[in-house]
Amino acid sequence: MSKIQMKTPLVEMDGDEMTRVVWKQIKDIVILPFVDLKTEYFDLGLPNRDATGDQVTIDSANRTKELGVAVKCATITPNAQRMTEYNLHKMWKSPNGTIRAMLDGTVFRAPILVKGIDPFVTCWKKPITIARHAYGDVYRNSELRVDGPATAELVVNYPDGRTEKKTIFEFDGPGIIQGMHNTDKSIAAFARSCFMYAIDIKQSLWFATKDTISKTYDHRFKDIFQEIYDAEFKSKFEELGIEYFYTLIDDAVARIMRSEGGIVWACKNYDGDVMSDMLASACGSLAMMTSVLVSPDGVYEYEAAHGTVTRHYYKYLKGEATSTNPMATLFAWTGALRKRAELDELPELADFADRLEKASIDTIESGTITGDLKNLIDVPQKNVVNTEDFLKAIAARL
Repeated sequence: MSKIQMKTPLVEMDGDEMTRVVWKQIKDIVILPFVDLKTEYFDLGLPNRDATGDQVTIDSANRTKELGVAVKCATITPNAQRMTEYNLHKMWKSPNGTIRAMLDGTVFRAPILVKGIDPFVTCWKKPITIARHAYGDVYRNSELRVDGPATAELVVNYPDGRTEKKTIFEFDGPGIIQGMHNTDKSIAAFARSCFMYAIDIKQSLWFATKDTISKTYDHRFKDIFQEIYDAEFKSKFEELGIEYFYTLIDDAVARIMRSEGGIVWACKNYDGDVMSDMLASACGSLAMMTSVLVSPDGVYEYEAAHGTVTRHYYKYLKGEATSTNPMATLFAWTGALRKRAELDELPELADFADRLEKASIDTIESGTITGDLKNLIDVPQKNVVNTEDFLKAIAARL
């Protein structure tokens, strides 16, 4: 059988621990036998990030801007324990945070729904996509520990010499303080990405913040979204019969529990982080979640929405078999291949991505599953297998 050809390479960002192992298995078992895969490889594993002073992360993001499509494995964001474990020079920042800031994109996450795994929220019949702003707020904050009585002030110095000050709090003892920021440019990019994505998948868009409490910060998000919608997207939404509306984040949470799904829910950075995990858990598993970073100028980076599965990795190092669910990582690959096919006009490659996803879902629905789905799925017969055998079952269907 001749392999499916590609024209333009993908940016391939390798990662850490068990997901790094699964990454190679996916390529070897269900992609390379069928596709003449072209990638530009960047090793974002923690040892190499440390060795390069994290330059490899920056290089991979810059190359993604040039090639337009990337696929990324899960990576470690080190804490103090990881500093010691990996003998790091520095507690490096989150690679996802660095890449998101450089691409100025929005993260869209949606569950992979299969028959036999019903969402815990019984009225959810269609996937709900979380659109997470991927810049600023608590993820780019500045923090201080206040060690005694003090006056905390918010100070802005302008180039023309003007200064604005506002008292944050009068401390009468120790405490903590945090400063956050965002930019009109990034918020506008977030808004446009959300509107374009909603149009692309023909679903209504909700946007939720807490402007009743945050009357300047959150209200700015609300205003920019409305201005861009009215000026650029309203007529297209009306033509498609979909809607855009703003609501408070607490109202959105209440409404989402009564919704049948089939919507895009846009959230600020932290809200999106939390709500996407809630959505994934309610639909089964973080390993059953797609995730794609979309920039307003049409750059795409597909990734798994979960961590590096450390517990399984330690078992793997001992030579023990693991049943790690590869679906999120697999769908990162299919998403990237499909987008590359779309941009390069390669219908055979797009068809392969569709077939690989269908083979994966059919494998689960037939009862061949990884261990995390054992207590979730309702099928006549369950066959729990290790990761490699699960991927081989998918390859057999292909």
